[in-house]
Amino acid sequence: MKKLLIPMILVFALIFSACTVEQPSEVAKAKTITYQSENGPIEVPAEPERVVVINGAVSGAVMAMGVNIVGVDSWSKDNPQYAKYIENAEVITDESLEQIIELEPDLIIAASTDKNLDKFKSIAPTVSYTYGKVDYLTQILEIGKLLNKEDKAKAWIEDFKARAQKAGEEVKAKIGEDATISVIESFEKELYVFGDSWGRGTEIIYQEMKLAMPEKVKEMALKDGYYSLSLEVLPEFAGDYIVISKNFDAENAFQQTETYKNIPAVKNGKVIEVSAKEFYFNDPITLDYQLEVLTEALLSK
Repeated sequence: MKKLLIPMILVFALIFSACTVEQPSEVAKAKTITYQSENGPIEVPAEPERVVVINGAVSGAVMAMGVNIVGVDSWSKDNPQYAKYIENAEVITDESLEQIIELEPDLIIAASTDKNLDKFKSIAPTVSYTYGKVDYLTQILEIGKLLNKEDKAKAWIEDFKARAQKAGEEVKAKIGEDATISVIESFEKELYVFGDSWGRGTEIIYQEMKLAMPEKVKEMALKDGYYSLSLEVLPEFAGDYIVISKNFDAENAFQQTETYKNIPAVKNGKVIEVSAKEFYFNDPITLDYQLEVLTEALLSK
């Protein structure tokens, strides 16, 4: 009997040992998800706790999903609309390897053009995005998938589209179906006009509100998203309404010229000045802010 008992005890011990090994492995597996990135599948934390975001174009979407950001780019840090989300985050760049290591991230989100992508991968799972590879709402959805919050992203997108399209109907009823609107910005002494997918409220104005774009803007800026132009030709790109994405602490001398002052929209008081730092991007936080500002401004003109 004793001879039979000893093998039985060994069998039970082996079974118990196998179970205890399998259980932690299943728990570990449950703590990650497989995200289908631009560069193929990658294992990422199911609930990331310390995220470094070097890609300013998607940082706002990460904030909107409610995860903890410990490192962020300078453009995001300068945006007043982001302040409460990244109050304790450090400013980093794609060259801040030692600083990023010290932050102990469990996920790094970068741009496909960033330096040191391979080195980031040795620090933490790293996912990179190419700006403009997908449309702006799909990009938000992708961030939701990455952070295991796809349902939250989908709900926001559905609600946003409904609100923006309703606002568009109200605005067109006020300013007219055929009224045109252009979006311009002065950056480092250069003037730019924007198409329908380069932030600055363009996605809301053209894609959701479906307001009309001046023909010259369609011709020169629609394909690439933006177009650099000289002051002399600015009147050719000006719509019945103009949104100026403005750095209020920078030089905006073009607004003091006779060329600018003689544009009909300027003469008629149909210029809307907005803060460039708060209007650059097209994430949920920025889009909600843009929608509120643009709707109120256009309905009051």
